[in-house]
Amino acid sequence: MPTAQDTILFADKALLPDGWADNVRVDISADGRISAVEPDARPAGQQQACNAGILLPAPANLHSHAFQRAMAGMSERRGQETRDSFWTWRQIMFRFLDTLTPEDVEAIAAFVQMEMLEAGYAAVGEFHYLHHRPGGAPYDHLAEMSERIAAAASQTGIGLTLLPVLYRYGGCDKRPLAPGQIRFGNDFDRFQKLHDQAGGVLKALDGDAVLGVAPHSLRAVDADSLQDAVSLAGQAPVHMHLAEQVAEVEEVLAATGKRPVDWLLDNHGVGGTWCLIHCTQMTPEETRSLAATGAVSGLCPITESSLGDGIFDGVRFLEAGGRFGIGSDSNIRISLSEELRTLEYSQRLRDKCRASVATPEKSTGRVLFDGAAAGGAQACGRASGQIGAGYFADLIALDANAIDLEGRDGDEILDAFIFAGDDRMVRDVWSAGRHVVAGGTHVKGEAIRDRYRSTMRALRARL
Repeated sequence: MPTAQDTILFADKALLPDGWADNVRVDISADGRISAVEPDARPAGQQQACNAGILLPAPANLHSHAFQRAMAGMSERRGQETRDSFWTWRQIMFRFLDTLTPEDVEAIAAFVQMEMLEAGYAAVGEFHYLHHRPGGAPYDHLAEMSERIAAAASQTGIGLTLLPVLYRYGGCDKRPLAPGQIRFGNDFDRFQKLHDQAGGVLKALDGDAVLGVAPHSLRAVDADSLQDAVSLAGQAPVHMHLAEQVAEVEEVLAATGKRPVDWLLDNHGVGGTWCLIHCTQMTPEETRSLAATGAVSGLCPITESSLGDGIFDGVRFLEAGGRFGIGSDSNIRISLSEELRTLEYSQRLRDKCRASVATPEKSTGRVLFDGAAAGGAQACGRASGQIGAGYFADLIALDANAIDLEGRDGDEILDAFIFAGDDRMVRDVWSAGRHVVAGGTHVKGEAIRDRYRSTMRALRARL
């Protein structure tokens, strides 16, 4: 993917940090950052500018397991159990991943990153735990799989926050990893070496790539390993699954005497560099306590619906000043608008209300979009999330000619995009100034799709 060049955009309407503005000129420098923003600019003399129509800051997708995209449609049959659940889905996932090669992972990651960009995401936080060979033996290059994720990002141009996962145990009792988990496992010494090598891998990407750390969950790491991972991260992003499933909460409570959120907040200085994924099993008190930390709750409403995780207490969390972002997690469906819509509709169904997160100043769509843009940037350690000088040019241009956007102004644009439209409204996307989607299609889409089709044919033959 070529690096960004000096670019001028001219938007009829743009969502700026202090609200909507008309006739906005945005200058992007070769380092991928916005150098100037001028509202009420004159269109005259803008012949060299790209007409951006309706311009928005592009959120980061803060939680992805790229390889799971290839499982889409494979887990909708009920097994031998009388009740299907997250845990039965997990067994299907373990069997599936045992067939994946590094070449497969690179092709799948490129395809899913392309879909993310076409949906309006400019960056991704890749929660990356598929580290080793089938059978659990490490590759000669410990970060072989991380390198494949980075190679996909180089092809697609997506902004990458790579989050190598520390995964040590099969449960809170420190039982050994099951056969389906052994490709994930490392003690901390080997993980630290893998993490260092992953950092070297990212040097081949543009300067907006970020390296973080992801202790998988309180089931998969013990207290000492979690502390080691947090220390390794320093000021880099720390991502962790937390309080996703009832059985997980019960296991942590039995092992520690505390529920997962309470234990974590009692034992760590959780703050702005943390992103806690899902958090669908919290008490009201835990919800308010987590909101007060300044950490981001990483919400994945489509996946949480698919897996039957439960409903995040979004209304209470936002009322307490909480910060959130959006991720696609299992990647069975990549849609920025649908993730936001599903989040809001889950609140309405639970509370039997409408416009659950709206405020007197901002519409529902505006609250959701602003939150996803700011929270995704924070969680990914990325200087983005707003159209302002000094920030990366992570931008979406919506099609101003879309039927559902005709005559819309202000927050109604976002309401129409999220609740009446879909990702077909996304016309152009820039990631740190790289123009990666033009006319609704990724600039390298044909080659990426062809490789994915070939990979899937070979993969299905092996299953």
